[in-house]
Amino acid sequence: MEGKNDNQSVGTAVGSLKVRIIDWYIIRKFLGTFFFSLLMIMTIAVVFDFAEKIDNFMEKDAPVKAIIFDYYLNFIPYFATLFAPLFVFIAVIFFTSKMAANTEIIAILNSGMSFRRMMWPYFISAFVIALFTFVLTNFVIPTANRNRINFEDKYYRPSSRRVPVMNIHRQVYPNVLIYMESYNPVSQAGRNVTLEKFSDDGKLESKLTANLIRYDTASHKWVIVNYNLRKLSDKEDIISEGDRIDTALTIKPSDFSYGKGVVGTMTYEELNDYIGQLKLQGSDELKMFLIEKHRRIANPFAVFILTLIGVSLSSRKVRGGIGMNIGIGLALSFSYILFMQFASQFSLKGNLEPMLAMWIPNILYAVIAIVLYKLAPK
Repeated sequence: MEGKNDNQSVGTAVGSLKVRIIDWYIIRKFLGTFFFSLLMIMTIAVVFDFAEKIDNFMEKDAPVKAIIFDYYLNFIPYFATLFAPLFVFIAVIFFTSKMAANTEIIAILNSGMSFRRMMWPYFISAFVIALFTFVLTNFVIPTANRNRINFEDKYYRPSSRRVPVMNIHRQVYPNVLIYMESYNPVSQAGRNVTLEKFSDDGKLESKLTANLIRYDTASHKWVIVNYNLRKLSDKEDIISEGDRIDTALTIKPSDFSYGKGVVGTMTYEELNDYIGQLKLQGSDELKMFLIEKHRRIANPFAVFILTLIGVSLSSRKVRGGIGMNIGIGLALSFSYILFMQFASQFSLKGNLEPMLAMWIPNILYAVIAIVLYKLAPK
């Protein structure tokens, strides 16, 4: 009896060891294929980018050290996260199709491991990649983007932030609105300024117009030059003029020059704080920053969805070999990226809520993943 129990214990231990070996085998294959694919595409991207910009670097006498450490070292993390969903799909499809072609999938399932249990190491790997992209996107890339943009401004092209911003409408406080015909980020000055204050019932209380408003870097205050102030009341309006007046406006010069490229230089905390400011100001740029916020949350979840689709598609041995599966995988991954971009633009220029826009692709492809999982070999 004891011998029988010992044999059962040994059998259980051997079975458990086999499972652990299979788990580590899949994890090693998944992560190895993913990071190798990413390394290859990043090498190609760097070579093509350098070939395109070498004339600009030479024309501006960019130091080799700055090109390597200020530009390309900060260029790589940005493009790594940009291509991450695509290469998660490619990695899963490639090595799982090879396993299926070599009948390894059949052997694993015949050993007593269920298809659901086989998904565990895939999802562990997906978690590692999702965490990797989340940390890069929210904590590493914002600093890297700042360094990269500063390098491009100096050695490659004029800064987009130096281009005058036209027709600014902002709410600076509750019931207080500011309008500028133009704002120059270099001189930190705005032209043809109007500052209006309203009562709680929406009645105009005062209106200030001026030729110029500029930011005093010494006092960190906005100074209005050549102003005309009109205070309205039921009895009579009071009009006053002056050459200069200091203000207590809490808006910063950067609030007027943040653009599409600068949204990527913010950490998640900075992004949230700035969104709060934009809501208070009633800015037209709010949607762009909300889209970026929800994109950063939705993208890591896409890794799990694309992993499930990839395994479900490629775990069956097909006559066409792995080429057919890779083709389908590329088509689906590119369609996901395009769908995400389409939803982003539709939200930015239409009435679709940013959160919904960023999650619709995940929801749709999650449904596709579940259907394919049901059809996968068990």
